[in-house]
Amino acid sequence: MKSASAGPNRSIAGLPENRRHALYEQLKQSIYLGDLEPGRYLVESTLAAMYEVSRTPVREALLRLEQDGLVVRDGSGLTVRDHSPDEILDLYEVRILLEREAGRAAAGRRTTHDLLTLRKAAKRYEAVDVDNPRGMVETNREFHQAVWRCTHQLALLDLLERLDLHLGRFPNTTLTYPNRREATVEQHRAIVRAIEAREQERAGDLCAQHFSDARDIRLAQWENED
Repeated sequence: MKSASAGPNRSIAGLPENRRHALYEQLKQSIYLGDLEPGRYLVESTLAAMYEVSRTPVREALLRLEQDGLVVRDGSGLTVRDHSPDEILDLYEVRILLEREAGRAAAGRRTTHDLLTLRKAAKRYEAVDVDNPRGMVETNREFHQAVWRCTHQLALLDLLERLDLHLGRFPNTTLTYPNRREATVEQHRAIVRAIEAREQERAGDLCAQHFSDARDIRLAQWENED
């Protein structure tokens, strides 16, 4: 039997760090995709059997998810955090403010390399098939992350990434809403043009409007949930 110090990339539980991180990412994606639905009680032994690992890495992954705010403690256990229209509004209102600032800062600070990366991200989103919602979500996130990186403001990037974590756990992406795909393509293109032209106020306004529209769609989706 190998000891806990058998390799430089192994933790005290004996599972490689990359696999431990992968477990955390798998659980997070299960929450995002609704496989672990809001309000679901998370049982360590059940998850350990599902992912064929011991309970220790599951416990650690759940702790990280709790720190992210994706799961909450309910008595002695943890459940997937539920959502409400008030929370949706709160999260989007904060994100709209931060995205406006990100758009302004991106237009003011972007480099030629940043712009190249941003254009490529916009094209990747456009290339995804409309019947591939997961692909749309992933490439849309990549586009906005490219905008954030144009700001060269690490604190702002950190705040936006944490907000994205919370918004990601709501089911039913807004990108599949009627006409949203086409509108998103046009909004992305307009954002790229404004950032390229260093039009700070316009870039900020476009980013804010993009997420104002997403907020309204998200609220409409919530009202239509069973």
